[in-house]
Amino acid sequence: MSRKCEICGKRTISGNKISHAHNKTRRVWMPNLIKLRALVKGRTQSLTVCARCLRAGKVEKVV
Repeated sequence: MSRKCEICGKRTISGNKISHAHNKTRRVWMPNLIKLRALVKGRTQSLTVCARCLRAGKVEKVV
């Protein structure tokens, strides 16, 4: 499973952590992903969705 939202495509990004002395080391930012069961075209399907899409109502959870 890749670290990617199946709705908006948000994924892991990388960059530099910069200290006060301006030393640079590599780091990564992970998306806040939630694995859930959702309704897709009238069927139940397992999805990996970011918290922003879930909060915005882009996904309908199965109760």
